[in-house]
Amino acid sequence: MTTTLVHAPVEVVFDLARDVREHTSALAHTGERVVAPGRLSGRLSAGDLVCFRARHFGLRLGLDARVVSMEAPVRFSDEQVRGPFASLRHDHLFAPTGAGTLVTDRVVWRSPFGLVGRLADEIAVRRQLLGILTARNTHLKRRAEVRSYGI
Repeated sequence: MTTTLVHAPVEVVFDLARDVREHTSALAHTGERVVAPGRLSGRLSAGDLVCFRARHFGLRLGLDARVVSMEAPVRFSDEQVRGPFASLRHDHLFAPTGAGTLVTDRVVWRSPFGLVGRLADEIAVRRQLLGILTARNTHLKRRAEVRSYGI
């Protein structure tokens, strides 16, 4: 789980967080891109499929996720429908505060391959996922604060 305080209104942060192009821009260092048949641009909505392709651990990997719930502007959740994990769910939570918006990411996953997968989680996967969330949230924070206040 990660949390980030963004000095911007919750509606601005929520909309940027579900913008497909913002997500790929945030992870450009991984070669992140979206491909058909998923949503290729715009803001994700409940039921949308988004298909990501990127380079992680020196491998080209794909993860297709479906937005399974959305309660604007406070939360949305997506789940892997195809990809490298046995299962993965990502809850995106947005809480307005007096200082802006507290963004919380809760990711629950299970790696394949039993004991070997659990070992990989401890050695590398957890750190990689945290890096992805940190990069995305740093980008989101910068974009939302500039958009809202010119910070």
